[in-house]
Amino acid sequence: MKLELNDFEYNDLVEDILANKEFRKLENFIHHKTDRLEHSKRVSLYSYKICKMLKLDYVSAARGGLLHDFFFDKYQGKSSTSLMKNHPKIALRNAKKYFKINKIEANIIESHMYPLNIRCKPKYAESYVVSTIDKISCLYEKSIGYTNEICFKVGKTAIYMFLFLFS
Repeated sequence: MKLELNDFEYNDLVEDILANKEFRKLENFIHHKTDRLEHSKRVSLYSYKICKMLKLDYVSAARGGLLHDFFFDKYQGKSSTSLMKNHPKIALRNAKKYFKINKIEANIIESHMYPLNIRCKPKYAESYVVSTIDKISCLYEKSIGYTNEICFKVGKTAIYMFLFLFS
């Protein structure tokens, strides 16, 4: 399910990131049964809304949330655990290469895997919000993805059964 980004203030805050050619490449990487760009937009938008409601730094939450998975490696094989632990560093390096990053955004990116990775803890409330929304988004995306797969397989089976019975 594609996310509609129709909040004008939010769009103004992140338009430079979403327009970046390198960042747009995230669309080519599967992540939690969706693509990494869609996942990042979801984490960013909901973190922005929650931080704005809580009167926190919603600008840093929006930008840090969008950049939290700005890496191009794939999770696969034995290296997936290592990548899971190390991708925040890679994402931060990429974010700094293409954008001006403040200290809150940097902490959001490098600590978003907390508590799964305890080497880097969130220092700011915004970092906790993004980390929490990341986990919730993962669960949502995986459940939608598996539901779609099950529905497709059930539908396919029903069609085969219908063809078998009436042929």
